Amino acid sequence: MELKSFDKIYHIHKKSRVKRWFFFIFIGGIITLFLPWTQNIKVKGNVTSLYQEQRPQQLHSPIPGKIIKWNVKNGDYVKKGDTLLQLSEIKEDYMDPLLVQRTQEQVNAKKGVREFYEAKVGTTKNQLQAIHSARDLKLNQLKIKIDQLNNKLTGEEAELSAISNELKLSEDQFTRQKKMYDEGLVSLTQFQQRSISYQNTVAKKTALENKVLQTRQEILNTGIEQNSVIQDYTEKLNKTEGERFQSMGQIEGSDGDIAKLENQVANYKARQGLYFIIASQDGQVVQLNKTGIGEILKEGENIGTIVPSAVDYAVEIYIKPADLPLVKEGQRVMCIFDGFPAIVFSGWPNSSYGTFAGKVIAVESNISANGLFKALVIEDKNEKKWPPKIKMGAGVQGIAILNDVPIWYELWRNINGFPPDYYEIKNDKESKYGQSK
Repeated sequence: MELKSFDKIYHIHKKSRVKRWFFFIFIGGIITLFLPWTQNIKVKGNVTSLYQEQRPQQLHSPIPGKIIKWNVKNGDYVKKGDTLLQLSEIKEDYMDPLLVQRTQEQVNAKKGVREFYEAKVGTTKNQLQAIHSARDLKLNQLKIKIDQLNNKLTGEEAELSAISNELKLSEDQFTRQKKMYDEGLVSLTQFQQRSISYQNTVAKKTALENKVLQTRQEILNTGIEQNSVIQDYTEKLNKTEGERFQSMGQIEGSDGDIAKLENQVANYKARQGLYFIIASQDGQVVQLNKTGIGEILKEGENIGTIVPSAVDYAVEIYIKPADLPLVKEGQRVMCIFDGFPAIVFSGWPNSSYGTFAGKVIAVESNISANGLFKALVIEDKNEKKWPPKIKMGAGVQGIAILNDVPIWYELWRNINGFPPDYYEIKNDKESKYGQSK
């Protein structure tokens, strides 16, 4: 008699489905190995801005001063040009409340001095013209006198030549008359008359020779006077010209002093505008490290930070040197922002939830201090927008999308420790930040 319990324990006569399930699982595993898998590399980074002027800006004191008024507190939102705080002067060189006015008065005084020297230069120029005219007139007079003396000398020399001829004739007549007197052919009276005529001719010649010598001496004296006049007027001209150049030098010096004082006036006015620390852009004031009234600020000392309101966000990711050849400009990167929940399927990024697409626009060629290479990622406008509540400096995890390969190839690559496949992105259109490869 068979027991019912025996039938419950032994299933020899029942058909088993283990083989069927094993077969299905084996076939499913084989099919799964041929499913596509997206290769990727995981990187870390942080949120930043695309443009330098949109990054947090530190507030610095442009001049040393004492805080006399606060217009903001930590966390306040300000507009560009809003006054954040007011300073007062602490340097004794700038404490005079009428400093700009007094310096401007110095400028006006220097301008007056310059005008006086300019007038003196004009007067000196007129003096030079007068001296030139007087010199020319005097030299013309002396030239005319020399010409007259030369004409006079010519006439006297002509007379001297004539009287010389007359003297020669008179001398011949006197000689003949004396011979005839000695021979008794003429009377003593006739001989004396001829002797007197000869003596008169000699006297005339001597007088004319003296006149010629006197005229020549006058010509020589006039030439000496002419040279003396030239020398005197040259000294006067040099002295007056020297005074003119001295006045012109004073004018140039005054121009330099005026420029220096005007520069000081401009600097003083600009410095007065630096007593008010204003917001350089729209944003939120944070990290104020000075409190109260009366605190002293040094030149260039940090006061706080302004975080801009309008920001074109980007992500800085850091790549290992071994993975650097895998990252190219225009490459797709899936970003996971801290504080935003995400469900990530590593090999199927399109099926992940909470990830945001971006693309690489630049890869730095120089290694950073942390031993990694930095790349800049911006939002992909063709896909889901990045969350509007992300903040500057927030952490980001990135997944750089590489090539699509079968799962079996990815398993084989990881088991053997091989790197992902190297490839280049091929796009039909050129990116805004770089050309496609």
